[in-house]
Amino acid sequence: MLKKLDQYIIRKFLSTFFFTVLIFTMISGIIDFSEKVEKFIEEPITKKEIYIDYYPNFLLYIDGLLWPLFTLIAVIFFTSRMAYNSEIISIFNAGVSFPRLMRPYLVAATLIAGLHLVGNHYFIPKGNKTRLDIVHTYIWRDNDKGKTQDVHMFLSPDTKVYINYYRKRDSTARKFRLESFEGNELVYLLKANTAEWIGPPNKWKLRNYEIRTFDGMDEELIVGNGKEIDTTLALTPADFVDYKEQHTMMTSAELREYISNQKARGVGNTQKYEIELHRRSAEPFTIYILTIIGMSIAARKVRGGIGLHLAMGIGIGALYIFFSRFAIVFATGQAIPILLGIWLPNIVFSAVAALLVQKAQK
Repeated sequence: MLKKLDQYIIRKFLSTFFFTVLIFTMISGIIDFSEKVEKFIEEPITKKEIYIDYYPNFLLYIDGLLWPLFTLIAVIFFTSRMAYNSEIISIFNAGVSFPRLMRPYLVAATLIAGLHLVGNHYFIPKGNKTRLDIVHTYIWRDNDKGKTQDVHMFLSPDTKVYINYYRKRDSTARKFRLESFEGNELVYLLKANTAEWIGPPNKWKLRNYEIRTFDGMDEELIVGNGKEIDTTLALTPADFVDYKEQHTMMTSAELREYISNQKARGVGNTQKYEIELHRRSAEPFTIYILTIIGMSIAARKVRGGIGLHLAMGIGIGALYIFFSRFAIVFATGQAIPILLGIWLPNIVFSAVAALLVQKAQK
């Protein structure tokens, strides 16, 4: 049961938090618009695409990235004001312990973390898909990092495809080769000078093809010089597209499926997708840690007041972000396990939070 003190602190926490979100959201929107306004004028982009499709999803994306930092700023700001007005001292004098005072903070943090968790796993990726489709169409057209030369991948555990060169503008593959195995033995080989995408469901047109079928020592050869053949492959043009931010465009369910499919195909290089998947769960937990850190710092009345507390809070937030990015770089380079790289900042700052709680004003 929430007491009046709990309701008072939760109300202050949430109102300060959402006010902080509003201020930084407006600033982010203005900065981004000033950077892209020339492109919006030059390109044939509609007002609906700018104001309905792009900016609401851009602001949702920015807020999702910075919610832990917004939480820290909000906690420090309103708690520091309470300490400056001697409210915290009065609460302690009334017999309220520091752990008891933490309860409403953690209740509010749970609400914020829950919203952040749901947004990270579903709503923000959905919005990113819409936003980045616009960005890739009108603003950053060269962000496609998908491989186009010497492509090897598995279509199934026993079927492998090799493409010497893939041309994205017309979805055509050169020097196409497909191999099927039973155990360790090659039983089917299909080669073609070109393979052209026809359309769904996964239809390709092969030109100048050669088909070899092996049955022990027996071999059957079909040569189609100057001929065409249509076939269905578990391969689409999307398999050759890999935008720099592609991992942020997938919901968590889509990310898991994509990672599983890529590993099954032997493509590998799924680090950024796995990092993104684990990050979405780790960041909401960060909200709890930064809430405790902010409260422990700001609950003490010191000379310098709110300004000093905010400076310390922003410094801690910047240090956390730097450490987090540093750990992600190591995880991407496989110097440390991905799961450890994502959760290491939370582990370290949990220890910092515990130390600050011990030393906080009681």
